[in-house]
Parts: sequence; structure tokens; C-alpha cells
Amino acid sequence: MRKQDLGFDYHRYHRLLSEADNEDKRLALIELLIEEKARDRLAAQRASDRAAMTAHTIATVLRNGRRSAD
Repeated sequence: MRKQDLGFDYHRYHRLLSEADNEDKRLALIELLIEEKARDRLAAQRASDRAAMTAHTIATVLRNGRRSAD
């Protein structure tokens, strides 16, 4: 059995699935899962962008520091 994702609320989704007793509720659940996955991906992308910007800023500061020392 694989480890559950920290962001995946198994019990909540299981409850929602058990309550999805008609087509409208099933479609709403599918839409919810898609929206939450998209939100998680967007958050991960933003975190990656912040890390890249931080690394670039540090590299620029270090490069400029070396030029000043010469």
C-alpha cells in the first residue's frame, strides 16, 4: 500500500463519495477533486517559482559581491 499524500484528505473524500448517490452529486465530487488538484498544482508551481527567484537573487548578490572584492 502506498503512502497517502499529506494534502489528500482520504476520510473526507470517502465520505463525499459515499454521499454521492446521484449523478449531480457524483459530478460535483469530480469537479471538486479536479479543482483541488489544480489548486495544489498551482501552489506547488508558486513555491517552485519562489525558490527559483530566491536562488537567482542569491546568485546575483554573490556574483556582485565578488566583483566588488576585485
